[in-house]
Amino acid sequence: MASHRKPRTSVLTSPGGRRTAAGLTSAALASVTLLSQSADAAPRAPRPTIEEVKQKVDGLYRQAEVATQKYNAAKERADHQRTTVDGLLDAAAERAQKMNDTRRELGTFASAQYRTGGMNPTAQLMLAKDPQQFFDRSHLMERLTSRQQQAVSDYEEQAAAAARQRAEAGRSLERLQASQASLKASKQSVQQKLAEARQLLSRLTVQEKARLAELERQKEAAAKRKAEEEARRQQERERQRQQDGGGTAGGDTGGSTGGGGTTGGTQSTKAEKALAFARAQLGKPYVWGATGPSSYDCSGLTQAAWKAAGVDLPRTTWDQVKVGQRVATSNLQPGDLVFFFDDISHVGMYIGGGKMIHAPHPGADVREESIYYMPIYGSVRPG
Repeated sequence: MASHRKPRTSVLTSPGGRRTAAGLTSAALASVTLLSQSADAAPRAPRPTIEEVKQKVDGLYRQAEVATQKYNAAKERADHQRTTVDGLLDAAAERAQKMNDTRRELGTFASAQYRTGGMNPTAQLMLAKDPQQFFDRSHLMERLTSRQQQAVSDYEEQAAAAARQRAEAGRSLERLQASQASLKASKQSVQQKLAEARQLLSRLTVQEKARLAELERQKEAAAKRKAEEEARRQQERERQRQQDGGGTAGGDTGGSTGGGGTTGGTQSTKAEKALAFARAQLGKPYVWGATGPSSYDCSGLTQAAWKAAGVDLPRTTWDQVKVGQRVATSNLQPGDLVFFFDDISHVGMYIGGGKMIHAPHPGADVREESIYYMPIYGSVRPG
C-alpha cells in the first residue's frame, strides 16, 4: 500500500522545546534592516570650518617647508659627496696609470735580467774582453739594481695608495647613497604635504574660497598695521637719537660692523646689491628646492640675493641663521635676514618699514610682505 506521508521540513528546537524554524528568515531580515538603519543613523563628522581649513593648510605648508629644508640639506650633501666621489675616481685612474708605468719598468728590468741569465760577477770578469769593459758593465749593473729597487719601492707605494683610495671611494659612495635616500624621503614628504593641502582646498565651495581669501586679507592687513606701527616707533627712536646728539650711525648698526665708516659703507653697498637682486625677482613663483633664476624657495632666494652681492650663504635656513651678526628686530636694516617659526623653517630679506621680500609658499609668487605676518624667530646681518 502506497505511503501518503507529508514532506518533512527541517525544524530547529530551542532548549526549551520551542520551534524556531518558522521565524528564522524574518529575524535575519529584521537584523539586517536594523543594522542598516543603525549605520545610516551614525553621526557624520562635522564639516570643518573655513578657519579650521586655513589652519590645516597653513600647517601643511609649514611642514612642507621643513621638509623642503631637509631636501635642500640632503641635496647639498649629495652634491658634495658626488664631487668627492668623482675626484676620488679621477685620482684612482691616475694612480692606476702610474702603477702601469711602474709595472712596465719592472718588466723591462725582468727581461734584462733574463737575458744576462743572472750571471755572477766572477764569470762576467772571466768572459769580459778586457778588465775595463767589466768594470764599466759592473758599474752599470749597480746603477740598474738601484733603479730596480726604486721601481719596486714606487710600485709598492702606488699599490698601497690605490688601496687607500679604493677604500675611501667606497666610503664616499656609501655616504652618497645615504644622502640620496634622505633626498628621496624628503622629496616624498614635501609632495605628500602639498598634495594634502591641495586636496583640502579643492573641496571648498566658491563661497568658502571667498571666505578663505577674506581671512587671508584680514591677516595681511593686521600684519601691515603692526609693521607701520613699528616703522613709526623706529622713526621716533631715530629722531630721539638725533636730538640726543647720537647721529644716525649708532643704534641701528646693532654692532654688526664693529668698525668705522669704511666697513659700514662696504656693508651698506653689499646690502643694496642684495636688495636690488631680490627686488628683480618679485613676481617669480615659489618652487620648493629652487634657487633661480626663474623660481625660488625662501632660502634659495636669500642665498641667490646675497651671492649677487659677493657673499656666499649656506643653502638652508638652519645654516643661514648661523651666518653673520645677530640683530634685534628693533635694529633691523635693509638686507638683514629675518627667520620665522621656532623650527626656523622660513626666511625673508628685510627691506625697511617693517616689510620684507620673500618667497612665501607653493602657489604664491615672490612678494613684499610684513615681517609680522609670521612669528619671528630672529634676525642676522650677513656679510
